[in-house]
Amino acid sequence: MTKLFLCLHVLAAVVAVGPVTVAASMFPPALRRAHHTPGDREAVGTLRLLHRICRVYAAVGAAVPVLGFATADAMGVLGSAWLIASIVLTAAAAAVLALLVLPAQSGVLDALEDGAPGPALRAPARLAMLTGLFNLLWATVTILMIVRPGSTTGA
Repeated sequence: MTKLFLCLHVLAAVVAVGPVTVAASMFPPALRRAHHTPGDREAVGTLRLLHRICRVYAAVGAAVPVLGFATADAMGVLGSAWLIASIVLTAAAAAVLALLVLPAQSGVLDALEDGAPGPALRAPARLAMLTGLFNLLWATVTILMIVRPGSTTGA
């Protein structure tokens, strides 16, 4: 059962977290392009699509920690320091995405659709920073999962 949980956990992480990190990273440059071509419906459509990808895959991404807990329980490592650190970092990444990145993307889209580009003009740099933080947190969790202290792989 452990191998099944581990496979599902890794697949969920790749399938769910990967698209969010890519789409969220593409949003700030797409927003900069949208600023250079005001009124361009295609540019706003691209932003809407990237935001939808982030929202949908963020929801699908909830499976990652659920399967991670099942895997950790099956492996008997729930109390391990590296796992606790990973849980904290995963929670931080989820909070950054849910409380900062997604609302900022929504706000930018609302401002662009309302024709009030003021707040949207300042958003690319802030969104790039928040997305970078989100990606850094996930990269750290990934590294902890691969090179965990006390690994039985000998690597």
